[in-house]
Order: sequence, then structure tokens, then C-alpha cells
Amino acid sequence: MFKKVIFFSFVALIATEKGSAQSTISAETFLKHDTYLASDKLEGRLAGTKGNNEAAAYIKKYFKKFGLKKFNNNYYQPFKIFIKPDINKMKSDSVSTQNVVGYLEGSDENLKKEFIVIGAHYDHWGWGGKGSGSKKKDTLAIHNGADDNASGVSALLSILEEFHHTKVAPKRSIIFISFSAEEEGLLGSKYFVNHLPVDKNAVKVMINMDMVGRLNDKKELYMGGAGTFPDGVELMKKLGESSGLNPVVFAGDVGGSDHVTFYKNEISAIGLHTGGHPQYHTPEDDTVLINSEGGALVAKYIYNALVSIANYEQPLTFIKQN
Repeated sequence: MFKKVIFFSFVALIATEKGSAQSTISAETFLKHDTYLASDKLEGRLAGTKGNNEAAAYIKKYFKKFGLKKFNNNYYQPFKIFIKPDINKMKSDSVSTQNVVGYLEGSDENLKKEFIVIGAHYDHWGWGGKGSGSKKKDTLAIHNGADDNASGVSALLSILEEFHHTKVAPKRSIIFISFSAEEEGLLGSKYFVNHLPVDKNAVKVMINMDMVGRLNDKKELYMGGAGTFPDGVELMKKLGESSGLNPVVFAGDVGGSDHVTFYKNEISAIGLHTGGHPQYHTPEDDTVLINSEGGALVAKYIYNALVSIANYEQPLTFIKQN
């Protein structure tokens, strides 16, 4: 119990110091990334399309710029997906896409062999239409997915830049990943977990950001899965103090995005989001509706959570929830 009190006092100190220190995480940076990823130029980032590949190249550029190391000498983890068959062809087509992956090596000689994963999918529904996940299947229009999930990638890149800026590596190593083909059934995260570049037992916690760009007036940040690692609920609540946010923390309620893939493979997993809205999976999910100030607050909170978990004093073990 004494160790726990000391640990959470340390967590509070980290959060306070990070909140008062000059940070690179800003509304302007968050909005810059979201504006590009959710632009008409990328045509909704449907997996396997030119726009999807351009989004991957954009993410890769920042992975390289901010000094992430490559697995297998490549930031891309390519894979193919099973497009629904065209009734006129009687056969299925496949397209190629890729996860974008890199890692920050930990500073502790032993703990750097353990990995924390932070991720956000970058694909969306392209032009929508029949056969897509659009809520307006009769409307053929670009689904820019500014919140779903350009916002998650914006937070991911903002957090990565902050690590580059501070130049302080935590004890454990951190894998940064942006998944493709989440909308088609979590295919990118499934491929990653089935083709891990490190030993599965070395992957301790996965943090996922999916739709973090529409923080409401109550400043509520929702998260499920906080109880899947020791003292996770207490940690995520403690980090809410002086964060400008009101974390709504669930031990279970793991949810339905890429972190579920990790949880089903007995890897601790937390999913974070700022809530649903009428523009979900419609052409109206545009950057003009993004709360960039809120997105920056969320990114700062998750950065502090990531640092805390990567520096955890006690062993990170998987705890099954509902």
C-alpha cells in the first residue's frame, strides 16, 4: 500500500509538471494534422485507395521526422484485405494497404524489452455508398472522417512530437502504430497482433484513440478497459486532476475499436474517445466541427498516461474484465 501511495504521488507530480512546462502539444498542431487527413484531397481514406496511401505517407513522414525506429527496416506493415464480392463477377477482389509502425526504445536496460503500444486507425469510408458503413448509403459523397479517425491520428502525432521535444525516453519501449482497415472489421489491428514484430508476451498495454476530436462542454473523456492492468482505474482517474478534463473511467466496457483485438489476445487495452455525434459515419464529419482545443487537452492527458504506464514500477499483467 505504501508503494502505491508513493507511485500515485509521483504520477500526480509528473502530470502537474507536464501541465505547467512548455509543451509542443497544441490546438494548432492538432488542427493542422486533422485538416490534412480529413481534406477532400484524400477522398475519405478508404483502405486500398490513393487517398489512404497518401494518409499513410503523411504519417510515415512524421514517424521519420520525430525519430522513431523501424521494425524490419520499414515503417510500413503491408497486408491485403477480402473486398466484398461483386455479384456480377462471382469472385472476390483484394486490395493492398498498410499499417504504419515505429518504436521509441526505452531507457531501462531490462524494461526496454517490454512494449507499450499506442495507436489510432487512419482509414475511413471513402465516398461511402452501398456496401460501406456509411449511415447515409444513398448519398455518394466524400466521408472525410475528421473525428473518425483523423482526430485519433492527430493526437498520435502530437504525442509523438512531444516525446521528440522532451528527449526523455521512458523505461519501457513504446510502439506507435496507425492502423488501416479498421472500418472493415479491425483488419489492420488483427494483422498486427497476428504478425507482431516483437514477442507477444513483451507487449504489456495497448492504448487506442478513436474519435477524440469532439470534446463536449462537460470536458468528458470516456475510456474503457482501464481495469485490464494493475491499478489502471486509479491511475486514469488520478491523471484527470489538473488536466482540464473529466475522465469517465470504466474498468471493463472494452468497446469496439482496434484495442479490442489486443484485449481478445490477453493484452491489457484501453480505448479512449470523446463520445458519439450525429455526424458519425456521414459526409458531415468535417474538420469545421473539430474541437481542437479539446483535442490538445486529450493528447496531453494521454501523453501523461503513456509516460506513467511506460514507467510503471510494478509488473504490468493482464486482468480480464467483462
